[in-house]
Amino acid sequence: MADILDLFCGVGGFSLGAARAGFNIVGGIDSDPHAMKMHMLNFPNSAHWEADISQLSGKQIFEHFGIRGAPDGIIGGPPCQGFSRMGHQNIDDARNTLFNKFFALVAEMRPRFFLAENVLGILDPQNSPLIDLALQHVRNEYTVLRPIILKASEHGAPTTRTRVFFYGYRPEAMFPISEREFVNLPDTGTVHVGDALRGLPQKIADDWHDNPAGWLNVPALGIRSYYYDRIRGHIPCGIGNRSAINRMRTKHEISGNQGTVHTPKVRSRYAALKPGDVDPISKSRRLCLDGFCPTLRAGTGREHGSFQAVRPIHPSQLRVITPREAARLQGFPDWFQFYPTKWHSFRQIGNSVCPILAEKISSVIKEHIPEE
Repeated sequence: MADILDLFCGVGGFSLGAARAGFNIVGGIDSDPHAMKMHMLNFPNSAHWEADISQLSGKQIFEHFGIRGAPDGIIGGPPCQGFSRMGHQNIDDARNTLFNKFFALVAEMRPRFFLAENVLGILDPQNSPLIDLALQHVRNEYTVLRPIILKASEHGAPTTRTRVFFYGYRPEAMFPISEREFVNLPDTGTVHVGDALRGLPQKIADDWHDNPAGWLNVPALGIRSYYYDRIRGHIPCGIGNRSAINRMRTKHEISGNQGTVHTPKVRSRYAALKPGDVDPISKSRRLCLDGFCPTLRAGTGREHGSFQAVRPIHPSQLRVITPREAARLQGFPDWFQFYPTKWHSFRQIGNSVCPILAEKISSVIKEHIPEE
C-alpha cells in the first residue's frame, strides 16, 4: 500500500479522502493541538506530530516517523488565511510562508508525488511571485501541472467550496498524468443541502450545549448512493474511532448535534428570511433545500482574536446549523469525530479539505502509481 504523509493535516479531511482512495496515512503533522487530538482519534493507526512545520526539516520528519526512504506522496493544505478573498489578503501574512515551506519539504523528502490545496485567492496576481518561489523548489525534479481548480458541488458534495490544487510527480516514479484527468472526475450525482441534511434531527434544543447532549439517534435511511455510502459507510480498515463507529452501527447514535442559543429577536429576524436571504446583522445566509451550501468558514484561532465564523441558517428551522450538519455539508461521514466544543468543531470543519473531493483526486493519483 502506498504511503502518504499529511502536512498541515488538521482534523483530517485530506487524510480521509486519501485513505478511502487506498493510501496508507503514515503520519500527520499540525500545530493545532485540538485538531491533532481529533486526527489521532480518527486515524489511530497513523503516527502524529504536533509541531510547527516552519521549524522542521525533512530529516527531522523522517527521523520522527521512522520513515526509511521517501514516502509515496506528500499532501497538505498550507494555511490559506493570507490568500483568502474573504479576509484581508495580506501578502505579508506570516502564514503565507508556509506555502513555500511545503514545497521546500517536498524537494528535500522527494516523494513520488505531491498534492497541495489552497484557496482560489492564491492565484490572484499579487501572489504570483510567492507561487513561483515555492514551485522553484520542485521544478527540476518534478513534472508540475498547472493549478487545478475544482468546485466540490460539481463532484458529489453539497457545498460550492472551490479550491485550487497543485500537483506534481517525479516522471521516473509515476505514470504520466494530465490536468484533464483531474477535471473530468467520475460523475457520482448531484447532492443538494436537503439531501445532505436528510435524516438529521431538525428540532435542536438551545440547552444541548455539551458533547454528551450532542449525541442523538439518527437511523440510517437505507438510501443507496455514492454520497450516502460515504456518509454512513465506506470505512477504510484501521480508520475511525471504534467507539464512535460501534455507537453509530448498534445504537444509531452520532455526535455533533449541539444547539445554539438564539434570542427571540434573532429568531424573529430569521423567520423573515427566505431561502438564500442573508440576515442583515449576523450576515448568516439561510440555506436552500434544493441548493448548495456556500463555503463554510473557519473563524480564527486564539492568536488572531478567537473570532467565531458566520454559520449558515438551517433551511427550515430558526437557528444556525449544528456541527454535524456542517460536517454533512462538507462531506464528512457521520462516524467522523470533531472536537467536543462547537467553536473548535466548526473551525476544524471549515479548515478541512472536502473528503469527497479529496477521495476522487487521490483515486486518480493512485491509478498512476506503478505496481512493484
